[in-house]
This record gives sequence, structure tokens and C-alpha cells, in this order.
Amino acid sequence: MNKCIFLDRDGVLNEDRTDYVYRVEDFIIPEGVPEALRALKEAGYLLIVITNQAGIAKGLYTRADVMACYQYLQDQCDHVIDAIYYSPHHPAYDSHSLTRKPDSLLLEKAIAKYNILPDESWMIGDALRDMQAGKRVGVRTVRIAETVHPTPECDGFAPNLLEASRFVLAQA
Repeated sequence: MNKCIFLDRDGVLNEDRTDYVYRVEDFIIPEGVPEALRALKEAGYLLIVITNQAGIAKGLYTRADVMACYQYLQDQCDHVIDAIYYSPHHPAYDSHSLTRKPDSLLLEKAIAKYNILPDESWMIGDALRDMQAGKRVGVRTVRIAETVHPTPECDGFAPNLLEASRFVLAQA
């Protein structure tokens, strides 16, 4: 059995924008992300990205664009990420899908494929939907937010991924 850190993409692994991030030249990795990922990997966690990519359903970019950004992230972070799961759907553009957070089908698929123990795993994201998806599968959650305040939806808060990784590692 494995333990895992599930990671939202936009706002966690790269800087979020008001529009969509789908070009490598717009994919800005915040300071501390490579260090955080290495520390979590060294602590024995699988690292799996779980991301909504509604811009595909909206026709703004392609699956290949998502994977080009993922490959760039991998190249910048020493290829420590084990997998990416993304939902290309949006209910207003194609269909409602259980793969889209706050639903949890992508996490469930990863848990089954990688033999993951939910009670030893975490979801790190910047949105309530990330916390809700994590809670649905029984993992603990950390929300990336500038303002730190506890809520029932998450087990911790941090201003960035590096601090979130330190929080997770302190709980082990």
C-alpha cells in the first residue's frame, strides 16, 4: 500500500491567472515548488496531479496543451511527479462528469491504480472543490490560501506549496 499527495495544478504547482494557463510560456512555477515536491517524494509519498481543465470543453486549448505544460513541470521538478489526472469537462459546455472536482472519480481511479491508503494521504489545493474531493475519498486536506483560517473542509492551511509540504511532513 502507498501513501500519496494529490495536488491541484493551477494555484498550487503554477501561478493561477484570471484566464486559463495552457501555454508553457505562461506556466510560471512558484518559488519553492520543486523543493516541496522533492521533500514529499523523499518522505515516501506518491505525487499525483488532479486537475480540472475545463478549457478543453470550452475549445480554448487541447489535451496536448495540458500535457505540454505537465511535461514542462516535470522537466523543472526533476520528474518527481508520478501521474497526472485531468478532467476535460464542464457541465455548461459538454457534460456533467464525476471526474470534475468537487466530485472524486479521478482520485478514486488513482487510489485503485496505485494501491493508495487514503488515511495516510493528502489533497493539497487552493479551492474549496479540491478540499471537497479529498474529503469524499477520506484523505486529509491542506488549502493553499493567503489568508489562513481554519474551516471544517480542510485539515490545514498554508500560503504556498512549500509551507503546505512542511505542514504535511510535520503530521507524519
